[in-house]
Amino acid sequence: MAIKFNRSQTFATNGTVTASGLHNLVDGLDIYQALITDQTELTNVATDDNILVADASLTAGDAPRKATVQNIFDDALTGGTFTNSQFSGTVTSGTTNSTRGVFANSTITTGTIPNLTSSTASITIGTIPTLTAGTTTSTAASITNGTIQTLTSSTATITGGTFSGLLNSSTGTFSGAINSTSGTIGTLNSTTGTIGNFTTTLLGDVTISTGSATVGTRVAVVNTAQQYSRAHNFAATALTITSGTVPWDLSQNQVATLTVNTTTTMNTPTNPQAGATYVLIVTQSGGNNTLSFSTAYKFPGGNVPVLSTGASQVDVLSFVSNGTVLYGVSSQNFS
Repeated sequence: MAIKFNRSQTFATNGTVTASGLHNLVDGLDIYQALITDQTELTNVATDDNILVADASLTAGDAPRKATVQNIFDDALTGGTFTNSQFSGTVTSGTTNSTRGVFANSTITTGTIPNLTSSTASITIGTIPTLTAGTTTSTAASITNGTIQTLTSSTATITGGTFSGLLNSSTGTFSGAINSTSGTIGTLNSTTGTIGNFTTTLLGDVTISTGSATVGTRVAVVNTAQQYSRAHNFAATALTITSGTVPWDLSQNQVATLTVNTTTTMNTPTNPQAGATYVLIVTQSGGNNTLSFSTAYKFPGGNVPVLSTGASQVDVLSFVSNGTVLYGVSSQNFS
């Protein structure tokens, strides 16, 4: 059997064992490792099992104290520092408070994490009531509720939601509805896509700087031959007589009405457009009122039409412009 005690005291053969010598034997006794390693191994340690501990607060001559396994680990985990701890099994804890806790690979099946600070994290399932993140980059994310301040995505599928700010996406599929009740869209770039219904109130102009616009049959296009299936017309603008003259701003309307109740002259019209047609409907008020024209009005053979003189009779003058002059003909005496 291996030596388990260091016996520093020796005795002569057949000598006398004195009391002091026996004390020296016991007092100078050192316990070797074999005393522990030769014992029966305890494979399952219970929390109430006892271990001998040399209490650092006692003197060398005092006996060791006993402590349960649970007390030892409770005290150590509460007041100790563990710089490199590896746990291969399951760690179960009630409330964990840590400012230096770093978990490279961990699975949390249940519980509440009040504050999560992570440079990289993989959360496959669970509910995050409130997430505050500086910069978050995700190749695949399912966000069912909340506010996304800025979304930058090369590809994305958004099935629904309200986007009140700016949405930038070079490519992607938006299968749901993008509803914006307020906000400003500075730049909308889309190479392909379909907008099912688009309703907006424009505060400024819509400008297409390059390319062409293709629209359906419900919209009139200025550079495409179209057939109208419903009536289109100009609402007539009533002209007024001012100091015996009549100004006519052709940019306001292409059809105008005039009631003549005195001797009147048509001034040179403003804003004529080359190729545009204009119609003037003149009604004789009390009768025998005349209407003359400035030199900007030209008639066949230089013959200026004379208004019908009967009360309430109507004359219709039709004009076409070259951009400066209005060339007209008169159809008279509608009564």
